[in-house]
Order: sequence, then C-alpha cells, then structure tokens
Amino acid sequence: MKNLVTLSFLSLLLFTSCKDNTSKEPISESNSVESISTDQEITKYPPSLSEVFKAHGGMQQWNDMNALSYEMTKGEAIEKHLVSLKDRRVRLDHPNWAIGFDGNEVWLKQNTEDAYKGNARFYHNLYFYFYAMPFVLGDEGITYEVLESTKLLEKEYHGVKVSYGEGVGDSPKDEYILYFDSETHQMEWLGYTVTYRSNEKSDSWSFIHYADWAAVNGLMLPKKLTWYTSENNSPKEERSSMEFQNIEISSEIPDSNLFLMPNEAVVVER
Repeated sequence: MKNLVTLSFLSLLLFTSCKDNTSKEPISESNSVESISTDQEITKYPPSLSEVFKAHGGMQQWNDMNALSYEMTKGEAIEKHLVSLKDRRVRLDHPNWAIGFDGNEVWLKQNTEDAYKGNARFYHNLYFYFYAMPFVLGDEGITYEVLESTKLLEKEYHGVKVSYGEGVGDSPKDEYILYFDSETHQMEWLGYTVTYRSNEKSDSWSFIHYADWAAVNGLMLPKKLTWYTSENNSPKEERSSMEFQNIEISSEIPDSNLFLMPNEAVVVER
C-alpha cells in the first residue's frame, strides 16, 4: 500500500512553491477518453468510485502503465518528476538538487551546497499523489465510504471518503474525500486532512480543485491543480496553483538505475 503523504507544514510548502494562476478552463471534447471497465473493478470499489475511474480512462488502463513523468516550473527553474508506478520509486531533478526513492530509502543530492532546504522525505512523493488522482485511491488497504450529496462553491457534488487501517503508510489517520460531478463522474475536488507527525486525527479539511484535464495515453491526467482557502471546512477562494507540462505515461518500465542513490547523495532519515 502506498499511502498518501502529507505534513503539518503542507500549506507553507505548497503555497510558496506554487505559481498563482486564477484562470479556469472548461474540459473540451478533445480531452475525452474512452471508458474502460472490468468485472474486477466493478466488484472491488464502490460503484460510484468505479464510475469515476471509468470517466478518467479506467483502472485497467492505469494498471497497464509503468512510468509517469511530468515537469513543473518553480520560480526560474524546471523540476522534472519521474515515477515508477508499480513500486512507486521516484526521481525528482532540479538544476540545483535531486531527490529520489530507491524502494527502500529516500535520498538527497545537492548539486549546489545547501540548495534544497526542505524536508526531502515529505517532498519526494507529495506532488505525485495529488497529481495521480483519482487512480491512487485504488491502492490496497483503503476503506471507502460513499457520502451524501455535498455543496461546494454553490455546486452539488457526490463524494467518496477514503481512510486507512492502523499502521498503513506514514500517515494512517489521514482522510480524503473525492468529489465528482454526478453526471460526468469526473473528479473536481479533493478534500484532505493533515496528520503527519502529530499522528492525531484532524477535523480540519483542505481542498484542491481539479478542472483542467489532458488525455494522455488513454487516461485523463490533470494539467493544473488549484489550492483553495478553507472556511467552515469548505473551499472559499483560490489561493495558488501549479501547472504541469510535458506529461507522459507509458507501459515501458523505467530504467532502474535512475532511482539508485548517487555516491554524492545522503539518505534522508524519517
């Protein structure tokens, strides 16, 4: 099980690293993909969640993929992220540093002295889990709860709440809610709580809006994530956003050497 990972300083990291962008673009017909369904998918997940997966290309298509990559612009630099989907090994490359997970340890390589000052263990898969929605909600070890219709910013949504068993992942008490359009079944919002380090369940919800999708190799993948301020556990106003470029997802298995810790790197402790 690859649990979704969050930290108590999530807001600071995301809001300082994301680029402001308040544009809203509708999903065009060119972004549609053919729905894929299997008997296993229908029986394994709540029917409403299965419909969401189908609207985004289907879990079978997702499971057929082995590598995901994308780029993000951070200030004047471009970060390149590569994920081995089957084992969730990752490599992040920035001109001044590199971060990786080799399957056992998270490592950090500073190309420029003290260039990376954040928590590399937290950061190594942060964007992947937000980016790979809704498919990461098909991971093992998840408990689902179908919710009643909920209004977010004057629109009614259906939702599925996600929680984890004790001892699953770094933050087993984290909770997530996937909100989707009742007609198209496309995901539009992610609600999440933050429990990392405190290990205490939280009643405070944060929100990300998903509104701009790209059809890539049979799957709908987000081109932009927008974080919102929260009031009374409901999204209120746009706060910051992150755009993704050069998105690729492939059935080709990535080169294992890419994830190995370089000689100049250090292991990042838990």
